Amino acid sequence: MAAPPGEGARGRLQRLAGAVTYGAYRTASGIARTLPNFAADGFAVPAGLGANLTRPERRATIERQLRRVDPTLEGWRLRRAVQDAFDSYARYWIETFRLPTLPAKVVSDGFTEEGYAAHIEGALAAGRGVILALPHLGGWEWAGRWLTDRGHPVTVIVEQLDPPELFDWFVRLRRDLGMTVVPLGPSAGRAVLKALADNEVVCLLCDRNIGAGGVEVEFFGERTLLPAGPATMAIRAGAPLLPVGAYFTPRPNGHHAVIGPPVPTAREGRLRDDVARVTQDLTYALERLIRRAPSQWHMFLPNWPSDPGYEADIGRA
Repeated sequence: MAAPPGEGARGRLQRLAGAVTYGAYRTASGIARTLPNFAADGFAVPAGLGANLTRPERRATIERQLRRVDPTLEGWRLRRAVQDAFDSYARYWIETFRLPTLPAKVVSDGFTEEGYAAHIEGALAAGRGVILALPHLGGWEWAGRWLTDRGHPVTVIVEQLDPPELFDWFVRLRRDLGMTVVPLGPSAGRAVLKALADNEVVCLLCDRNIGAGGVEVEFFGERTLLPAGPATMAIRAGAPLLPVGAYFTPRPNGHHAVIGPPVPTAREGRLRDDVARVTQDLTYALERLIRRAPSQWHMFLPNWPSDPGYEADIGRA
């Protein structure tokens, strides 16, 4: 790739780092797809251990997040929980890389759920679509593939990534899973409203705010910003807003989805006030889901203003 005219040394270094990152993801994906199931399952632990040992800044961040969820964690229990979080995140990536090549039977055989018929099928029967509001918990990509295998059109909003080649690669991966992928940006709201009008499933990761805006909420006892989009879209479209957790289970290819009841979204006043109220209620529901398996919460980035690096990281978008 030719360097842009006038690019400085910093730009060249960033472009080189992006190319290395892109290459690393493609290589890891290629390796993961060649592994038999037993080898793929076993690879998560050494991969998680390596990430823990080589990423001290991520280790410090996940320690803070885990202690927010469970303030009693300390000493050996905290170290064990941190390592479990790294192992869980490694499993997420290995499974995500392999998902497009797995038969539907493999995806469904290890999958259990609670609340699917009552809340997702029930919502779709009403004809206004449904919003699944998820934290970065467990194997959410696997749950999305399970939904598309059952014939449900699924639309997902994804964060823009650098370099663009890496973003395009992730878009192709999710499209290979049968999802409609919409980049986060000015047109995302229109795309979500159209998907809901077409009675589709919309999946929104909503436990971390990206860029400007957001709604101030109390999240695990501390104030921070979370996205306004899930509440805003649910109110405008009249679509149910369901908190959902997708957990790893110990069995091979094991996953369990918990689909909670709809967050109340009835209008009570100004739209701004209603969005704030609904977002806070959704946040409490996300807390309950995360507390079921704190070490499966992949929040390795700053998420509260008191976290080191929060302003710089959130300001990237």
